Amino acid sequence: MATEAGWQLYRSFLGVLQEGSLSGAARALGITQPTVGRHVSALEESLRLTLFTRSQSGLRPTEAALGLRPYAEEMRSTADALRRAASSQGEGVKGTVRVSASEVVGVEVLPPIVARLRQEHPQLTIELVMTNRVQDLLQREADIAVRMTQPRQELLIARRVGVVALGFFAHRDYLARHEAPKTVAELQRHSLIGFDVETSFLRGARKTLPQWNREAFSIRTDSDVGHLALIRAGCGIGVCQVALAKHQPELVRVLTSRFELKLPTWVTMHENLRNSPRCRVTFDALVKELTAYTS
Repeated sequence: MATEAGWQLYRSFLGVLQEGSLSGAARALGITQPTVGRHVSALEESLRLTLFTRSQSGLRPTEAALGLRPYAEEMRSTADALRRAASSQGEGVKGTVRVSASEVVGVEVLPPIVARLRQEHPQLTIELVMTNRVQDLLQREADIAVRMTQPRQELLIARRVGVVALGFFAHRDYLARHEAPKTVAELQRHSLIGFDVETSFLRGARKTLPQWNREAFSIRTDSDVGHLALIRAGCGIGVCQVALAKHQPELVRVLTSRFELKLPTWVTMHENLRNSPRCRVTFDALVKELTAYTS
């Protein structure tokens, strides 16, 4: 039966799905190409399915393989969570905690928090996942998540840590070359930094500022960290967290009274981890430090 095939077979299956070839999967997984091939063949035999067909560009997944993918990814998340739990057994606070946060929060806000946490608990290992995708805590893709939306699942512990305010900012060198806009209408005379692909953030911002749309952006990137780097480089006007800009005097806020977007911020964790020392300590530290940051 398929359930008897073993996690290693599914691990190799996912590797080929992601890399598109046996050799690519072998490099990514740190095993040999023949081993990956044997795993895929064994899984196909066990399931009585063809999972890949050969093409000029490599191995092409069949409809059956694509249908199995989300279940295999769930198995991987569970296996990773099991390893993290196993690493924490014994006395004291130790083991691995996987924390998910947006790119900007992960790069700009969390590093000093992680440094202080590790100083206090040196046996703690932090896996920091920087992604704007909301990772599924119920499926154990992460242990703890910092989110800008309130979680709705009943099995999650959630603490509201405050509100992250966003505003328009530009580098003072840019404003030395271009007079700061005094009205929203004057934004059209400036280089605006924004998203390339439509996002929920962009839709929310347009409720406050209809002019903030893709066609108005002179520079586009879907990376929040990219936005911040472009603002710092003096490329134009973009959106930045007010709390971040307070520590960077070269960034000047414009249209202060005309635009501010507030994002309620939450720290969340699966309730099954409530009694885990490694997760409890990390959760409490994030709540304390992010509450101070947002206030």
